[in-house]
Amino acid sequence: MAIPSIDPGAAQAIIEGRHGDPFSVLGIHPLGKLWRVTAFVPGAERLWLTGAVDVEAVQVTGFPGLFEATLKKRVSYRLRAQGHGTEWSFEDPFRFGPVLGEVDEYLLGEGTHKRIWQALGAHLIEHEGVAGTHFAVWAPNAQRVSVVGDFNVWDGRRHPMRRRGATGVWESFVPSVGEGTAYKYEIRAGNGDLMPLKADPVGFGSEHAPKNASVVRQIPTKPWTDQGWMAGRAARHTIDAPISVYEVQLGSWRRAPGNRMLSYAELATQLVEYVASMGFTHIELMPVSEYPFDGSWGYQPVGMFAPTVRHGTPAEFAELIDAAHRAGLGVLLDWVPGHFPTDPHGLGRFDGSALYEHADPKEGFHQDWNTLIYNYGRSEVSNYLTSNALYWLEVYHLDGLRVDAVASMLYRDYSRDAGQWVPNKDGGRENYEAIDLLKRMNVTTYGECPGIMTIAEESTAFAGVSRPVNHGGLGFGFKWNMGWMNDTLSYMQRDPIYRKHHHHQMTFGLHYAWSENYLLPISHDEVVHGKGSMLSKMPGSEAEQFANLRAYYGFMWAHPGKKLLFMGQEFAQRSEWNHEQSLDWHLLDHAPHRGMQALVRDLNKVYRETPALHVNDCRPEGFQWLDSNDAEGSTYSWIRKGGAADAMVVVAVNMTPVERRVRVGLPLPGLWDEILNSDAEVYGGGNRGNLGGVNSEDIPWNGQEQSALVTLPPLTAIYLKQGI
Repeated sequence: MAIPSIDPGAAQAIIEGRHGDPFSVLGIHPLGKLWRVTAFVPGAERLWLTGAVDVEAVQVTGFPGLFEATLKKRVSYRLRAQGHGTEWSFEDPFRFGPVLGEVDEYLLGEGTHKRIWQALGAHLIEHEGVAGTHFAVWAPNAQRVSVVGDFNVWDGRRHPMRRRGATGVWESFVPSVGEGTAYKYEIRAGNGDLMPLKADPVGFGSEHAPKNASVVRQIPTKPWTDQGWMAGRAARHTIDAPISVYEVQLGSWRRAPGNRMLSYAELATQLVEYVASMGFTHIELMPVSEYPFDGSWGYQPVGMFAPTVRHGTPAEFAELIDAAHRAGLGVLLDWVPGHFPTDPHGLGRFDGSALYEHADPKEGFHQDWNTLIYNYGRSEVSNYLTSNALYWLEVYHLDGLRVDAVASMLYRDYSRDAGQWVPNKDGGRENYEAIDLLKRMNVTTYGECPGIMTIAEESTAFAGVSRPVNHGGLGFGFKWNMGWMNDTLSYMQRDPIYRKHHHHQMTFGLHYAWSENYLLPISHDEVVHGKGSMLSKMPGSEAEQFANLRAYYGFMWAHPGKKLLFMGQEFAQRSEWNHEQSLDWHLLDHAPHRGMQALVRDLNKVYRETPALHVNDCRPEGFQWLDSNDAEGSTYSWIRKGGAADAMVVVAVNMTPVERRVRVGLPLPGLWDEILNSDAEVYGGGNRGNLGGVNSEDIPWNGQEQSALVTLPPLTAIYLKQGI
């Protein structure tokens, strides 16, 4: 009896790369009591099955490269091809069964898979006794998906993938593909159009820009040495803990000779040692998830699961985190769920449809940044983002996430005019779906990774950002205090002669200081886009600029709230930040810059070692004004309190270039030590002050039973600690 050949329509679809279910045709399939092997090998003129059998396949007439062979029983086999004067042998990718299990398939389809990186992406595995890579990608509206790379001359006809039921996931095992292999997905949209080649949304590595393919990388499984840190870090992340963050853009913190970016290995030594020596408690890394454009500083990410290759491999990034933990430093990562770029190889119209984004630009396009907005209401997209947040914390042992641009997520009318946005189901402006995503992310990350913290960059009065989800909040641990930053910087930039008219800008933050768990941020946003450096913002002569900045940092470290400085601000970088070059480390050859650096180092030390300055950062019982109304003198004084047994600290600040001798109320009698004076000579000041401390007098003042006359040098912050 004649053995029926492949259906001509199916054959034509296979060789044209249009077939939506190639595994139903190619590979080995039962044919009555026999088995048929069908293989498509472009460029082959002859083809043999080898291994357990030695059979020459027959080319299907009229379809070059398509071969068939009949076997009496099912066996494992390899293929050997001849064509155009050469010969090659290889495994038939279509003889292998699926890899994804039913549980993965169910959770992916439901949008509840907490760890999608374990199912999707490119994984080096051994499958049915053969080493290779398993690829899996979500593209539910595609007609056909193929994985392409150098291993198949970027020909989408050679490795089309297997659709996994209704999940929208496509998978295939490609034998012999190993670590370091570049790949993309070739997707034929539902209408038959070929999309631009796409990077893997769950790829673990990437090529160096300007190339943009994903790269097969092993997820780090290094032998971590930070067990002690991980076990004890929870106490470092409470509202009672001293938290002082150094924000870093890895590509421009320091450069190697030739203006080369430092590697993760170099940063694990140089950056970690520097931040530890400066007394910061945490490093915050601006986004390291892979991004195509250096000028975006990482805030337009494409490879959400891939540490940027600019500095090395995923394993080397993991070692940077491990090194920081060994040095007693936490590491936070900027995480960007608010938008993604329109680059053709990215997530935009991934399978020919608005898959990750909204189809309507009123919902799916950011006018400010020319980027796309995730469709937070789609369960698979919400799952993608939540799982990505968990991935960085779980796989790389990161200690927390600073979530970028939360305000842009919370409001549907963010930076939009009337008629340019779509109201929610109740007719309002709140983005319910984004709110649900943020809650889900916080519940998941805190639940799965005990001891971490999340921080929201949120610039509005949205209530409950740092309130637990089960108490009606978004569930963040902390919130950036953008209002405090804007008010106080506005004040500091004014000529001191006018400051008395704006005295309230320095005190207003205390009216709402306990409404959230706040972190005070002087971030990269304040030293870009023509805003100048922190030093250049300060008024007066050069000496007065330094004094103003020292006084401001002194005010900030004594103010309720955790602390954050962007790199370079600790030594008063003179020029605006430039992502294309190193910070100006040569400035430390000059005494005023060394002095500023010494002040920040000591501020961190005093902050960490003095409970009164950090234990009640987020509670009203930790703060009491002594004098908030001396507008004419532009002075401020207050008390910071810790626990009942902790020594109190009295802070006095003079924001004019004139020395002042003021009476300051003291809550207890005795000697009050001057533990910090921003006018000290070691910081670049005039070494004026109170000769190490003041003794109280029985003169009631500022509502206190005791007081003392305190010398406030020009543009200076002074800390007085209760002697015990």
